[in-house]
Amino acid sequence: MRNGNLKFFFYAISFFLLNSAQADPISGNSVSLQILDKVTSRLETIEIKVGDIVKYGSLQIEIFICQKRPPEEIPEDFVLIRIDEEISLDNYERVFQGWMISSSPTVAPFEHPTYDVWVKDCNISKESE
Repeated sequence: MRNGNLKFFFYAISFFLLNSAQADPISGNSVSLQILDKVTSRLETIEIKVGDIVKYGSLQIEIFICQKRPPEEIPEDFVLIRIDEEISLDNYERVFQGWMISSSPTVAPFEHPTYDVWVKDCNISKESE
């Protein structure tokens, strides 16, 4: 039992130190997304402000949160996003909702027959630095 308590104590201290060593993420004000139209092979970068909804082809994209790791850490962008597809006039179906991570788009992939969407950057205005 004593050895088990020692292991627990070691893991608890390690967890605390690892989590406290990281700086808080920086909130961004807009997101750069890359969109590939698989039909036309057209690759385009669009910028969407946090809180805005943008229509791209049959997709409606809404950005809720954009966060970036501080410059002293490994670069990473986290974006909370919702993507709906217009099935008929003003009739939308949810095709994706969740977090997209810039360095790992396959963690929560957006799977669509016509479009590929991934996060390129979480943009921070000069005023928020």
